[in-house]
Amino acid sequence: MRIISLLILLLICCSEYSFSQKINSTYRLNIQKTVEPIIIDGVMDELTWENADIATDFFMITPMDTSYSQVRTDVRMAYDDKHIYMIVINYHAIDGPYMVESLRRDFNFGKNDNFIFFMDPFEDQFNGFSFGANAAGAQWDGIMFDGGRIDLSWDNKWVSKVKNYEDKWIFEAAIPFKSIRYKPGIKEWGINFSRMDLKTTEKSGWAPVPRQFPSASLAYTGVLVWDEPPPHAGPNISLIPYGLGGISQNRAAGEQANYRRSFGFDAKVGLGTALNLDLTVNPDFSQVEVDRQITNLDRFELFFPERRQFFLENGDLFGNFGYETVRPFFSRRIGLNAPIHAGARLSGKINKDWRVGAMTMQTGAVEQDNLDPQNFSVFTLQRRVFSRSTLGAIVVNRQAGLFAPTLDKDKPALSGYDRNVGMEFNLASSNNLWTGKTFILKSFNPLQKGNGIAYATNLRYVSGNLYWNWQHEYVSENYTAEVGYVPRTGFYKAHPSIGYLFFPKSKKILSHGPEVNAKWFFDTKMNQTDNESYVSYKMRFRSQSNLAVWVAHDYIKLLQPFDPTNFSGDTLATGTEHRWYSLGSEFTSKPQSIFTYAISTRMGGYYADGERYNVSGEVGYRFQPYFSLALSANYNEIHLPEPWALTSFWLIGPRLDLTLTNNFFITAFAQYNEQINNINLNTRLQWRFKPASDIFLVFTDNYLPAPFLAKNRSVVLKFTYWWNI
Repeated sequence: MRIISLLILLLICCSEYSFSQKINSTYRLNIQKTVEPIIIDGVMDELTWENADIATDFFMITPMDTSYSQVRTDVRMAYDDKHIYMIVINYHAIDGPYMVESLRRDFNFGKNDNFIFFMDPFEDQFNGFSFGANAAGAQWDGIMFDGGRIDLSWDNKWVSKVKNYEDKWIFEAAIPFKSIRYKPGIKEWGINFSRMDLKTTEKSGWAPVPRQFPSASLAYTGVLVWDEPPPHAGPNISLIPYGLGGISQNRAAGEQANYRRSFGFDAKVGLGTALNLDLTVNPDFSQVEVDRQITNLDRFELFFPERRQFFLENGDLFGNFGYETVRPFFSRRIGLNAPIHAGARLSGKINKDWRVGAMTMQTGAVEQDNLDPQNFSVFTLQRRVFSRSTLGAIVVNRQAGLFAPTLDKDKPALSGYDRNVGMEFNLASSNNLWTGKTFILKSFNPLQKGNGIAYATNLRYVSGNLYWNWQHEYVSENYTAEVGYVPRTGFYKAHPSIGYLFFPKSKKILSHGPEVNAKWFFDTKMNQTDNESYVSYKMRFRSQSNLAVWVAHDYIKLLQPFDPTNFSGDTLATGTEHRWYSLGSEFTSKPQSIFTYAISTRMGGYYADGERYNVSGEVGYRFQPYFSLALSANYNEIHLPEPWALTSFWLIGPRLDLTLTNNFFITAFAQYNEQINNINLNTRLQWRFKPASDIFLVFTDNYLPAPFLAKNRSVVLKFTYWWNI
């Protein structure tokens, strides 16, 4: 395995040297300083816009990437000492109203007529910011990482306005320099503009992007040329205090109502234009939307993404180290079982080539669980190499009782410390055809002896038709990552996949083709324990609907007792072997319809020569732009020998989004999970009375389905205000 890693690393380095020139460097948009005030009203009546350079003649990305777009889009930009300004004229190519899902912020890209742009203010083709809006005025903002991925949980302070006309819609925005990070003194930024028009089913971009890549790919940005270096943002300090009141009650435990009153604050301190210091004291995350429940038939821990705002900016520096199931740091481990008292985080760019991240968080003791106060700290350093690749290092430490005395020293709930150190290399060739990663991690824990090592390598190639990936992993039995996400240890894993797409000259079918995927797991003595293999055939229609069918074969040798229903408590024995075949299908309807739907099916074998049948789907209806309703349902039926016999689970989740304006939102949903015998109701009202300043009212209830008794409930009223000093 290590020889394979070295060979792949050599291929990575050779391929990187082959592609070093920025691809779309000839696409250049000039931006000039304005001396007149610009009013953000969606009306192009300022003299600045008449004299501004225009980005137009967009290229089609989908359904084809070989011609200009049929939909005309004109972009103009300007700036002053405090803001970047933009005005965009989005012309209609076909008569009729725009198509949007709702006024909900950070909307679904594929279900809305929208305009979005991507900024690379360091011109490193790796990190940046994304802003935009749909045709009804709902805002979109996110922080970009890994050369084209966007975290929409990031939220910042900016203003925009959309105004609709018979033949077009106009988007106008002002983005404060203080809301972004950028390198001082440089006069060229990477930039690209993306337009989604659902009536024509066209996605287009100013600088051309091959259709196999997202329009957000920073490898294909053009150049924003400043007439002089962007101004310094000046003192950049923001205080974000909060106050809340509420009531909660655990009725299942027979507790009395608990009244809450809490105060705290976050602070953002800009250290220059590229580094940011985040501070938090007594943070509260009660307004964060609860996780979507799923039916869990897996043998290992499930992953749920981070949603808390404090951990998000430059979060890729910390959370993207490693792979999806081998992460040395996972921020949701912090504050999971204990309150967070305070924390600090330094993150951002040191210069064009170096990024740094350092974070420390202190949690309190939990006496009933004999859990000591804990300190969580992580330090990471990243260096750009070649054109778009990076070298990185990380140190993660959990330490008990670092700033406070310990509780019962004879019976601690956790070991005294858990540490990880590691290095990784991320590949991204300049044309994005080659991507990959290789890393190694070492853990230290006083309760674990031996060689706590994890390492892995993957290499991926994506062209217009052919795509393939090779990935292998090794995690030793003694490897620990208590502040990470590593649901499985003691294995080797090989994961190859290959696929091919045909692009026919058809009025209905955009692309179709097969994909073969396999995962082989071995224990550390190279005895096979798992084999998951499947063959699928995928078809994408020009209407943007999708169809896929697949067949699969599974082999599993259980390494510990396992309940195949995750419900009954009866288990299959360690060492038993299980094989089965299964098949399934998936279909998603075209997103431009008022009524949308999706369905997936599965049937075939299961553990202990049993059978499993699954049907899941979602239907949605929208009354644009104010109202959308979605109903998702998942049904599993499992046939097993005694003592399980027939087991069935329903998971049903209706969701309502009411967006009266683009500043007032009501979200309500229910989740009935038969597997855990729970009904969850959650309602959240949000009023954004000023940019990035909100009032939240959140109701959360959990019930027993029968006789419909409340297990616990809470009501919280929270006020946050973003104050720039």
